[in-house]
Amino acid sequence: MNGAPKSDPGLFDYWPYDSRPKIQWPGGARVALWIAPNIEFYEYAPPANPQRKPWPRPLPDIQGYGTRDYGNRVGHQRMMRVMDQYGLRGSVSLSTAMLKHHPEVIQMAAERNWEFFSHGIYNTRYTYGLDEAQEREMIEHSMALIAEHTGQHCDGYLAPALSHSDATIDLFAEAGGLYTCDLFHDDQPTPVKTRSGKRFVSVPYSLELNDTIVYVTNKIEPRRYGQMIKDAFDRLYAEGENSGTVMCVPLHAYQVSHPHRLAAFHDAMDYICSHDKVWKATGREIAQHYLDNHYDDALASMAAINAEDAA
Repeated sequence: MNGAPKSDPGLFDYWPYDSRPKIQWPGGARVALWIAPNIEFYEYAPPANPQRKPWPRPLPDIQGYGTRDYGNRVGHQRMMRVMDQYGLRGSVSLSTAMLKHHPEVIQMAAERNWEFFSHGIYNTRYTYGLDEAQEREMIEHSMALIAEHTGQHCDGYLAPALSHSDATIDLFAEAGGLYTCDLFHDDQPTPVKTRSGKRFVSVPYSLELNDTIVYVTNKIEPRRYGQMIKDAFDRLYAEGENSGTVMCVPLHAYQVSHPHRLAAFHDAMDYICSHDKVWKATGREIAQHYLDNHYDDALASMAAINAEDAA
């Protein structure tokens, strides 16, 4: 997995933002908005992985486990009520062990016609250290569980705890997936190269607006988080007049749904949904629309730019 040095992932070409064919979203929308609740299960005492510790504190970490359990017990229902108010369907980044441990949470999401895509089995079991056969088994097993329990085909993938490998995208494409959230490199969908040659796309997923990154890593207060979401929307909405953009808000119910934090998310959604050129989409819908309407033009545009660079 970690062989010879590489200067870049080899998954996409450089493609300047202002040199691309126009993206047109359904209904003339400027922004495709998708909300990505991470519905996860963290084991209290997971198997050890020599490359990464599951908890920052010594095991057993009742504090770390308890706050994440809070999301599954309390937070999801609070978050869902806000999303219901604005007609927002979630695209669930799912630890598929949740289907066993807390099927009630999954049922609440399914009743709302939310999308389910794979975030691995447990968020305390990583891709690090797996060979291709082991990672393939994890990916295919998680996809099969989603199909079995929800009736949906799993079209998207976000590696568990963001523990991506050099083979992750190839393996997911070969298993029948359509899109990845693991690249974090753009504000529009982009074609992704796969060794199988299958048509595959990256759908923008924002680490900057991810509530865990905001609250835990960057230690930003709730009111500032709400303003960040609105500021990001304003920029993407303005640029979307020329070519459609994507705005992703990744959430964790154990972060965003605490009583002192939920109002920031609520206020931001109220602001965004007051605009009329917003496509309230799912990750699957964005990927499929792009594949059907813009993917081939994108490949042609990239080929032309590369030809100019080579001349």
